[in-house]
Amino acid sequence: MSRHGRGYLEAREKVDREFEHAPADAVKLVKELKRAKFDESVEIHVRTGLNVRHADEQLRGTIALPNGLGKEVTIAVFAKGDKAREAEEAGADIVGAEDLAERIEGGFTDFDVAIATPDLMPVVGRLGRILGPQGKMPNPKVGTVTMDVAKAVEESKAGKIEYRTDRTAIVHLIIGKTSFEDRALLENYAAVIEELVRAKPAVAKGRYIRSITMASTMGPGVKIDPSRTRDILEEAAPAAA
Repeated sequence: MSRHGRGYLEAREKVDREFEHAPADAVKLVKELKRAKFDESVEIHVRTGLNVRHADEQLRGTIALPNGLGKEVTIAVFAKGDKAREAEEAGADIVGAEDLAERIEGGFTDFDVAIATPDLMPVVGRLGRILGPQGKMPNPKVGTVTMDVAKAVEESKAGKIEYRTDRTAIVHLIIGKTSFEDRALLENYAAVIEELVRAKPAVAKGRYIRSITMASTMGPGVKIDPSRTRDILEEAAPAAA
């Protein structure tokens, strides 16, 4: 017996599960298949050919989406003194040090991004088992361990997101909302693909991007042609005109 409801199954029947769409066509189809009354997120899942068991074949970085995520990003900052004030002035939602760590140890994780100054990493380090699995652990490689907390807060508020391969070499990302204009979603999609291509590990062998699927929160997946990694916006221009 299917675990999905009738609405999902009806939407899935409208999708050729083998056909790989052009990116612009996929955006249109995903929006047409939206089922929920709320403003669903639009997500992409990029399966790579990387062997993530090797450290030099793992992907991890950040990207600022040109049109943001369409959601309010809640930011927690571990900082003291002047840096705590800087974070608050930049728009951080929660600022603290040992007190914030204690709240998180007590079960509080109601935020999207955590940022920390380097001097507080010994405090933050003990939260790895909680924040790590949620993808919220501050990391200097992605700019969330920094003395420039104001810049980090402002970038995160503007739509800067982290990406990384999971244990099956797939990158999962939200690129916006179904309420976005088609062009805005396509611009965010193009920015993500451009970044993943740029970040391709030098040691990677074989086919790098194996498959790409786009879907709304409650909708079925739509396959995208993984060979369309360049000139995405230019190809869509005639259709958008």
